[in-house]
Amino acid sequence: MRFNPKARLDTSRVGDAGRGGGGRGGGGFGGGGGRLPIPGGMAGGGGAVGIIVVVIFVAIQLFSGTGGGGLGASGGGGLDASRFSDTGRYSACKTGADANGSADCARVAVENSLRDFWADELGGDFSPAEKIVTFEGDISTGCGGANSSVGPFYCPSDRQIYLDSAFFADVLDRQLGGPSGGFVEPYVLAHEYGHHISNLIGTIGQVTGDTGPQSSGVRLELQADCFAGMWARSATQTQDADGNVLLAELTQQDIDLALEAAAAVGDDRIQQKTTGQVQEESWTHGSAEQRQNWFRTGYEQGSMQACDTFGASRV
Repeated sequence: MRFNPKARLDTSRVGDAGRGGGGRGGGGFGGGGGRLPIPGGMAGGGGAVGIIVVVIFVAIQLFSGTGGGGLGASGGGGLDASRFSDTGRYSACKTGADANGSADCARVAVENSLRDFWADELGGDFSPAEKIVTFEGDISTGCGGANSSVGPFYCPSDRQIYLDSAFFADVLDRQLGGPSGGFVEPYVLAHEYGHHISNLIGTIGQVTGDTGPQSSGVRLELQADCFAGMWARSATQTQDADGNVLLAELTQQDIDLALEAAAAVGDDRIQQKTTGQVQEESWTHGSAEQRQNWFRTGYEQGSMQACDTFGASRV
């Protein structure tokens, strides 16, 4: 993956909360009425299985009548993350050349590309995710408190994506044996942005709290993988505000890394890695094969219709 050195970067929707951004707030992602079985039966969150505690908890809490106060929130819920004190981590990110030399600036460039792609795809129905927020340790969100063990996630309540950037080395690579570097983080960000698109088009509201390979939660996650594939297909055509192409090159090796990462976070892979056994009935994100298949569907077919996982007879 290589960015166009002449592209201009817009940092307005990427911010950094630093360590303990906003404090723990009311409750965490592992507790409260929105708790679901975690693959492998580990109920504490954290460690290798923390990765699978992503949007499904939030979606069920907000859309199945269990209350809109944020997942696991007790009382006031989480702090509005738009009020956190930004560390200025991304202030030096100005151009595509900066993105080629800095993982932080590459994150900005990917957000810019995702925003441009989905604005073209959805037209007047599009509104961007409010922010991609990086943090260390703990953070309060519109969906309650979270910590770095949760992994990257999207909160539909404040429409922000949260990411502890150490996740890729500490969890995906060391604990789950997945890839790191290259196109791995852009795939993950595109997946989380896909949840925002599902929020805009209303499919998040179809999550009922069921689990298993054909469950509504798995269909939501696979739709996000498909949307990530859609973006990857057209990423080299996305532009900055001046009409400059943002991504100059995306190779087959980049796509292979995305597929490898998708497999590493499949429910079956996580269960096998953490418990030595696979329990399909508890799946919330889909198997390695399902996740790879739906990313490929988005990448090869590139349409919203092709990514209609809720309309598919089987996923």
